[in-house]
Amino acid sequence: MKRIVLFLLTYSLLTACATSPTGRPQLMLVSPESAVVESKKAYLSTVGELDKNDKLVNDPALSKRVATITGRLVTVAIEKFPYTAKWEWSVAIVDEPDVVNAWCMAGGRMAVYTGLFDKLHLTDAEFAQIMGHEISHALANHTAEQMSRAMATTVGVVAVGAMSDRPGIAMGGAAMAAKVALSLPNSRTAEKEADQMGMELAVLAGYDPDAAISLWEKMAAQGGARSAEFLSTHPAPGNREAALAAMIPAMRQLNPNGKLAAVHKVEIVH
Repeated sequence: MKRIVLFLLTYSLLTACATSPTGRPQLMLVSPESAVVESKKAYLSTVGELDKNDKLVNDPALSKRVATITGRLVTVAIEKFPYTAKWEWSVAIVDEPDVVNAWCMAGGRMAVYTGLFDKLHLTDAEFAQIMGHEISHALANHTAEQMSRAMATTVGVVAVGAMSDRPGIAMGGAAMAAKVALSLPNSRTAEKEADQMGMELAVLAGYDPDAAISLWEKMAAQGGARSAEFLSTHPAPGNREAALAAMIPAMRQLNPNGKLAAVHKVEIVH
């Protein structure tokens, strides 16, 4: 039995392939659909902990700003990827003034930390670049990729669950992988993909692509372990600003008049 399980796990590693929206081959041990299910469990757990510790922000002005900008990006995301209309799009605003970070899980569940605004003094266009980038990680199934990496490194958990009479152990491994995926650094390939897709979302939503450059200049100026959390999970190669700048002329042509997209309803989690 053990040999059969190990064979199946090895076989899945070799054959679980998919293709990203930009045509990049992806190794998937976890399907995008499973990633959405497990991400919801991880998100509810994370938000529950934040709520218990009184870390969820309920500021009407900030909530409206986040919902409006994110809502425009979601409108574009749904137009480009219609299946995401079924996603439960939501944002938790986390009261952490020293943390510069944001993320989006599979299924459209997001979080932004107040340090983004307190330390970077973001313009709307810069915030749109951040959230466009984060949403693109979800659209490109990077969550499933990260979960696959997490599960591959803890493959013993899955094997134990598969070989025992307690299949819940394997499912527990999947839910854990969804949570762990948030803290894993993205690959440079995934970052480049999210940069490209995120800028496109932001431009089509009506925001100036030049903000991508000013944003990363601000981000690079940040120091300290907590404030640099975004950079720890979003590694920035030295030529990132140059690569972003090179994309701007073509991106600008996607929405030359800067027409603002409609605002899709996004739940602000309190």
